[in-house]
Amino acid sequence: MTPDRSEIRGSVCPHDCPSTCALEVEVIADAESGRGRIGAVRGAAANNYTSGVICAKVARYRERIHHPDRLTVPLLRTGPKASGQFREIGWDEALDRVAGAFAETSARHGSEAVWPFYFAGTMGLVQRDGINRLRHVMRYSRQRMTICTAVCEAGWMAGAGRFTGTDPREIAKSDLVIVWGGNPVHTQINLMTHITRARKERGARFVVVDPYRTATAAVADEHVMLRPGTDGALACAMMHVAFRDGYADRDYMAHYTDSPAELEAHLRTRTPEWAAGITGLPVHQIEEFARTYGTTQRAYIRVGYGFSRMRNGAANIHAVSCLPAVTGAWQHEGGGAFWNNRGIYRWNKTLIEGWDKRDLRIREMDMSRIGAVLTGDRRELGDGPQVHAMLIQNQNPAVVAPDSNRVHRGLLRDDLFVCVHEQFMTETARMADVVLPATMFMEHDDLYQAGGHGHIQIGPKLIDPPGECRSNHEVLQGLAARLGAKHRGFEMTAMELIDATLIASGWPDAKTVLERRWVDAQPSFEDSHFLSGFAHPDKRFHFAPDWSRIGPDHARMPKLPDHFAIIDEAGPDRPFRLVAAPARNFLNTSFTETPGSRRREGRPTALVHPDDAARLGVVEGSRVRLGNERGQVVVHAKLFDGVQPGVVIVESVWPNADFEGGIGINALTSDDPAPPFGGAVFHDTAVWMEAVAAELALPEAAD
Repeated sequence: MTPDRSEIRGSVCPHDCPSTCALEVEVIADAESGRGRIGAVRGAAANNYTSGVICAKVARYRERIHHPDRLTVPLLRTGPKASGQFREIGWDEALDRVAGAFAETSARHGSEAVWPFYFAGTMGLVQRDGINRLRHVMRYSRQRMTICTAVCEAGWMAGAGRFTGTDPREIAKSDLVIVWGGNPVHTQINLMTHITRARKERGARFVVVDPYRTATAAVADEHVMLRPGTDGALACAMMHVAFRDGYADRDYMAHYTDSPAELEAHLRTRTPEWAAGITGLPVHQIEEFARTYGTTQRAYIRVGYGFSRMRNGAANIHAVSCLPAVTGAWQHEGGGAFWNNRGIYRWNKTLIEGWDKRDLRIREMDMSRIGAVLTGDRRELGDGPQVHAMLIQNQNPAVVAPDSNRVHRGLLRDDLFVCVHEQFMTETARMADVVLPATMFMEHDDLYQAGGHGHIQIGPKLIDPPGECRSNHEVLQGLAARLGAKHRGFEMTAMELIDATLIASGWPDAKTVLERRWVDAQPSFEDSHFLSGFAHPDKRFHFAPDWSRIGPDHARMPKLPDHFAIIDEAGPDRPFRLVAAPARNFLNTSFTETPGSRRREGRPTALVHPDDAARLGVVEGSRVRLGNERGQVVVHAKLFDGVQPGVVIVESVWPNADFEGGIGINALTSDDPAPPFGGAVFHDTAVWMEAVAAELALPEAAD
């Protein structure tokens, strides 16, 4: 028997993670059929950010790409919505039906009644963003991209003015590393590689600021365990100490910031005692943390996403970003702060997204409020038509969007046509009229930028997809041909789009990038540290930002860094603050279908402080019901002293089917938009909690 042949090929992880890992993939050619399959997946050791390290989820990727439950043929719904009743159809019929529904909707209600919908199911620029080319050419409703980054963007932009910061690889030169509102052990494992190096080589101190003892906090030198939504108060108290005790770099502020004297006067009442009452932290811990930060020149703050997912998230991000401007840490190697590098790539996405056909007069609706949109909320619809047709690519709003019950009501409307292009039969796909089978990242070509570092990479097609799966780009080409959507981007292959976009954006061509494996686009030390000035017209960091330039809901934003008291506070009727944090082995709802990830996660669980459990009569493993005005969920309790009393953590996003009643944790979260620009507030939820009778115990999660 002829043995199978294998080779190692380069690729890029496409999932919703700042690491955008460079991969080495074992591609195995079956000796008899000649078809390729995936073997081992490893991090690329030669990439000096990935450094050979990837998360366990992606290391097990062969479980996912060769999963027997993948969608492989187009399907047409034959029973009621969400019934799971479908029959197989051919691609021509499927695309004809979708294009016909879009054309009929436009003719009856106007083109804005069609709403293409997507987000981070893939982070590749061609396969993710190409849906906008169809949107713009056909004049369909636009989508405000708020569900993940909008709040962070507003807070960081307010101060620094540009999405970049200290090169994450400089962490190896840091003496103090603060991960603020992030859990990289779960969500960005490469970052831990660089932190570990700083600890080993320099004896760097590692501090985590987070409402619960995450896996990252558990390995830190110090865990600053504050109440959810109070990060701005802690940052203000730290700046108060810096001014009070002489840690503030007045020369730096005079040269690089807008209003240091006004800030100092404002902070005189923002004492550690004041912050302790808001954060629940001991005064002595605030004092010591502030002293450690203020006396360490090479202090690096890695700003995470978690503490932005609050109604006051933009103010929190801004307050934390003020810290290195007060101490002057930006001046030093291994010092400063970093959130995201998206501002460095200067992409020209005219071919990918159809920028030349974009009309900003067409309405734009908030994707985080998809439930409100689909149930007729005029705050989103404006004076335009209700949405009657959707194409949803690689996105699962029935589970991941806030206020799930309202999302479900909207998706189940009989007068709404939905086409879902997906890899598995997700909850959203079960509610669709037509389901199209999608490729995975090793089955198509794509272009990637990093958020958590500065590399540009191409992920080439490595194997053929199973069955009749087609890429996002191919589906859009098929719909464009049927709808008469004319644009050069529809006439190009994915690799041609990659090549033309790289060249138009001033980067090397595709052939060169593939040969090099990656292009390091990180700006110079001077630019990354803003030593030539911040990205505002006055070249200064803004302690007093002009929020009106960032979003329409600006009037209530605090003028200077502060605790912005608009969170969903706990009260007598809802005495607990819920944080719906990411699980280690899932990524949004990706990997919830793979046996390895499900086995490691077990079942949906609430982490409950022992004092709260004792008061409620809750014991380890018992069932608890969490609820508020939006809904209820039942999960098992795990007693956990790594939170303050009154705080409950549910690591998710589990599929809805794994919860009693078929509705998941986002039944409790609100779709209220965070000011000033909007954005989802997943971790800003007040709930009640009660013990549930044991005899109705949930079944164990299946592998």
